[in-house]
Amino acid sequence: MTGVRPLPALGVGSVIVMLAALPVAGLPAFYESFLYLMFYWIALATSWAILSGFAGYFSFGHAAFFGAGMYATAHLTVKMEVPFLAALPVAAGVAALLAAGIGAVVFRLRRLRGELFALLTLAVTFIVATIILNTPIDGGAGVLTSSVPLPRVISSSPSGTLYLLGLIVCVGSLAIAWWVSRSRLGMGLFAIHDDEDVAEVKGVPTFTYKLLAFTLSGAIAGVVGGVHATYVGFLTVSETFGITVPLYVVLMSVLGGARHWAGPAVGAVLIAASLYTFTSGDQATIGRGIVALVLIVAILLLPEGIVPTVLKQLRRRPVTRATPPDAPIATQAAPKRSDAPVLVVQDVRKSFGGVHALRGVSLEVRQGEILGLVGPNGSGKTTLINMITGHFPLDGGSIRIDGQEIGHQPAHAIAQRGIARTYQIPRPFAGLTVLDNVRLAAMFGGTGLSGAALDAEAHHWLAFTDLAGKAASLPAELNLHERKFLELARALVTRPRLLLLDEVLSGLNPAEIDSAIALIRAIRDQGASIVFVEHLMRAVVQLSDRVVVMNEGATLASGNPREVMRDPRVVAVYLGKAHVA
Repeated sequence: MTGVRPLPALGVGSVIVMLAALPVAGLPAFYESFLYLMFYWIALATSWAILSGFAGYFSFGHAAFFGAGMYATAHLTVKMEVPFLAALPVAAGVAALLAAGIGAVVFRLRRLRGELFALLTLAVTFIVATIILNTPIDGGAGVLTSSVPLPRVISSSPSGTLYLLGLIVCVGSLAIAWWVSRSRLGMGLFAIHDDEDVAEVKGVPTFTYKLLAFTLSGAIAGVVGGVHATYVGFLTVSETFGITVPLYVVLMSVLGGARHWAGPAVGAVLIAASLYTFTSGDQATIGRGIVALVLIVAILLLPEGIVPTVLKQLRRRPVTRATPPDAPIATQAAPKRSDAPVLVVQDVRKSFGGVHALRGVSLEVRQGEILGLVGPNGSGKTTLINMITGHFPLDGGSIRIDGQEIGHQPAHAIAQRGIARTYQIPRPFAGLTVLDNVRLAAMFGGTGLSGAALDAEAHHWLAFTDLAGKAASLPAELNLHERKFLELARALVTRPRLLLLDEVLSGLNPAEIDSAIALIRAIRDQGASIVFVEHLMRAVVQLSDRVVVMNEGATLASGNPREVMRDPRVVAVYLGKAHVA
């Protein structure tokens, strides 16, 4: 996302104009047809990637939206005599409504991810095909579209019109994918691809974004199908809804790099050129063999796809990085300590099957304090943090921030109310740079910043956590200490009202622990109230104003850290009854 340069507008525009002028150059019809098919596959593969490549929801059902567009156009133009160009928006709308309807149901179910989502979309294709086959839309006889009148745009030949429409749809789909990849929507989709649960907790409205991407993907596929309905001349359900279209679309996108906006286009050109260069007899077999060989080599050598791999190699070359421009940072005065509660947790309960993880937990966090939350493994500390941040729904009780109930709000809405967290095991977005990880948290965390101010805020907190020199690195290039501090930077960039630190010191050496303790004190000085989950008692006693001890999903003791640690019940929990004085 960051560091993406604007497309060279003059060069791109020149290529588009040159392609648009080809029909008047007197080329043989074969070349028009060949280039049209290139445009067709590029647009179709790109539309698939907007959901499946960017957000990681792998679909085998793209033929459903493509076919819906084809048959909508055929039905309108052949049986209702609607002008061809007027039918195309309807084709897009039908496919978009189909995708939105499926997504509105499927995306509410967490378990329908990965292979389950892929199989479900494939099943949807069969359902749509069956409906069309057994209704007057097709009726089993097919639909003849070769007689549909086409407007004459460039040349006297209808093939020139189809060529131009194919070019327009191709350029439009690439422009949409490029815009999405650089937008707030694209940043959210990339986060969903890497870790959907963390994306939601960081403020990304995952349901809405997935639904938007699915609808947009379906709409583009519908338009492509609408144009292609006239190109093929005769529609049959078996050809339209077969496995060929989704299979090639997936292969093209994966080969080129589905996560990059230009990747599917590169893959489509390579595969389509191989298929259509060899079109008959033994040559067709050679073409399919070349495609298979290219895919095998790509899977072995370029698992991320051609475009991402090339770009990664280019980034490894030594470059001079400009220092980000100074911009005013939105500062906030540290509030004074008070007894006013920021967070109130009352009688919170949570069960997983027959396991009672939380048994009526109650606590409060006051303005400007550090509350230590301790207890043996399995006592419910992390579960409580998950409940506060909306990762799990409440079974009972209430959670209030500044007096307002948040216990039944979605996680992204809670994040935007000023609650941020870290994870015991760091969970950065693996495909985003360190800087983009922090930018995303600022973008969706309710800061209201954008543009240069957003970048400046992200750089400020990277410097605060001593990660400024790692801004362009991927999380996999960081050590554990740096990944822990990246978790902190992502939380701090939202300037949270309440910060939940889940074992942020675990796995660090003594020097790193001292550095982290100093950093946590500085965070409190910035104005945040902190819940500090930790097993390292030295740090708990040093940092905490109050301590709450949990055991078996309930609160066992609370109060001054040193006094609580001498409580016989606490000693018994940690060391056993034999050690109680």
